[in-house]
Amino acid sequence: MTDTSPPIIFAPQRHEPLVDTFGRHISYLRVSVTDRCDFRCVYCMSEHMTFLPKRDLLTLEELDRVCSAFVDRGVRKLRITGGEPLVRRNIMWLFKSLSRHLDSGHLEELTLTTNGSQLGKYAADLAACGVRRVNVSIDSLDEQKFRTITRWGDLKVVMQGLDAAAKAGLKVKLNAVALKGVNEDEIETLVRFAHDRGADITFIEAMPMGDIGENRADQYLPLSIVRARLMNTFTLEDSPYRTGGPARYVTVRETGGRLGFITPMTHNFCESCNRVRLTCTGTLYMCLGQDDKADLREPLRAGVTDELLQQAIDQAIAAKPKGHDFIIDRRTSKPSVGRHMSVTGG
Repeated sequence: MTDTSPPIIFAPQRHEPLVDTFGRHISYLRVSVTDRCDFRCVYCMSEHMTFLPKRDLLTLEELDRVCSAFVDRGVRKLRITGGEPLVRRNIMWLFKSLSRHLDSGHLEELTLTTNGSQLGKYAADLAACGVRRVNVSIDSLDEQKFRTITRWGDLKVVMQGLDAAAKAGLKVKLNAVALKGVNEDEIETLVRFAHDRGADITFIEAMPMGDIGENRADQYLPLSIVRARLMNTFTLEDSPYRTGGPARYVTVRETGGRLGFITPMTHNFCESCNRVRLTCTGTLYMCLGQDDKADLREPLRAGVTDELLQQAIDQAIAAKPKGHDFIIDRRTSKPSVGRHMSVTGG
């Protein structure tokens, strides 16, 4: 089976919706299509990464089949992630194939998180596949600092990608990880930059995932501090706006734009978690901050129908934990989970 062959379309079964043992409806699947990335962000990866052998990855056809099985169970939002998803060979095949669920009305949104390096190349194609908005990670507007944070990234290329997304009609939301002593002096500048472009922006706390070769206590900046500092300049008004993810939003009165906070450390969002994450190897993680996982690759490849796959999904959702317990402090040098964020998918 090759990545360029037509998709195998299985007749829809319309199984029961996915509900975990805590009564949470699972309606959001994040799918990492590759653990590879053309950046090496200091909070995400070590500089010298060992990536998975390509033979271990699900084919694009298999990723399509698993995603479709979840759509059959009531998942309404699919987010394609990585690593950097747009470096996966023939990735637009997957977007084009999954767009049929948008056409049928079974899927509300097909979107992705990207570092922006490939948006100049793919923005128009993404829009043609029904993608209406993208999340772009950008942690600094200073070219040298951006290079330091990403190790390999070029801010000019990302800016060109943002322009291409706007030209293609894609709604952009910017993501920035708040890093102590690195970009904390740019928080206000990033807010103004995003809102001047008509984009929302979300700040994220650094999370203790994977060995990155640095002490995360040196990076960690609580968003409670970020919010308090912003209130010295802006009027922040609570907003009911939600995208289906963990961010909690405010409206900035002075700019009219939206500002989100994702706080896995200072205030977790587990009580309303509607998400599970699939890796590029077919491992399903039911919680970002736990090692609970289920293998979907074996049942996917074991049957010509999706029944074994659906049974494995049922068992996995039944085991979804109540929440995570991330810890960052000077006494805790080991990450809370061993896998890197790029493996699980952002």
